Parts: sequence; structure tokens; C-alpha cells
Amino acid sequence: MGAIIVTGIPGVGKTTVMEAAAKARNLKIAVYGSVMFEVATARGIVKARDEMRKLPSETQKQIQKEAARRIAGMGDIIVDTHCSIKTPKGYLPGLPAWVLTELEPSVIVLVEATPAEIARRRANDATRKRDEDSEAAIAEHQEYNRRFAAAYATLTGATVHTVRNNDNQVERAMQDILQVVT
Repeated sequence: MGAIIVTGIPGVGKTTVMEAAAKARNLKIAVYGSVMFEVATARGIVKARDEMRKLPSETQKQIQKEAARRIAGMGDIIVDTHCSIKTPKGYLPGLPAWVLTELEPSVIVLVEATPAEIARRRANDATRKRDEDSEAAIAEHQEYNRRFAAAYATLTGATVHTVRNNDNQVERAMQDILQVVT
């Protein structure tokens, strides 16, 4: 299996689907941002996860590389991460070349839903503080994820698979992921 990367924009239900799939087949999940935070705290350079964004870019790159090495060393793993990150200055790649080189993914899974479903999920999730986006902005972000995923596949030879996580269809989405991860 190797590394399987599962991505999706905030509110799509990626983690819910991925956790259900992992539980159904006893698969390991690595949350990329959590591993980065472990690296940064071990170095004593941050105390809170949000502080990582404020580190010098070269330091962030070093942390990304080390996190990728650690995850790659975990063997067969599902990697929970972002395909692209929406910033005020545009979209950033969630998987820069140095991360892809370490992870060597065999499959990149894009979890998607309709923009209306995602907007509704975000609005109803009191546990998270997410930026408000219009349905058009949500659709744009999903489109950017597709473009980034195609670029990542070109660099790595990984396949790209899209999983629909429509409302009340978690079981179907989980089964779809399981077809490509096992």
C-alpha cells in the first residue's frame, strides 16, 4: 500500500470518512500537521500549533521535511493533510515537492461534496472556527485541489481518485476509499 494521501477542503468530512475507513480495515492514519507540531515542539521552537505559521519559511520547510521522513518511516499509512491551503495571497501547495519526495504516495484521494453541503456543514460545526466562504469560493477551492492533485500525480506517478462525501453518505464514501487504499 505505501503512503495514501487523503485530502479535502475544510468541512468536506474528510477526517470522518477517513477514520471510518481506517477503523473498518485497521489502517494507520498520520495527521501531517500533528506530526509537524511534534517535530517543532521537540526542537523547542513552538508551544502551540498556530505558532508554526509564524516561523521563518526555511524553518517551516525543515519541519515539513522531518515530518515527511517520520511519516514515510511508518510504513503503510493514510496521510491526512491539505492538498492546497487558501491564503489571502492565493493558494499554497499543501504537499510541496520535498514532502512528496519523502512520502512517495501511490494514491492521492480527493474527498469532495457539493459546495452547498460544505457551506452547511461549516455553519453547523460549533467545534471549529472556520472562515466563511461563499459556495462559489468553496467550489473554487475544490477546483484548485484538483489542479494541485494532478500536479502531485505528475511528480510522483501516483493515481488520483475522487470520493464523493455527500450528506448522509459516509458509508458509501468510506467504501469508495477502501477500494483504493487496500
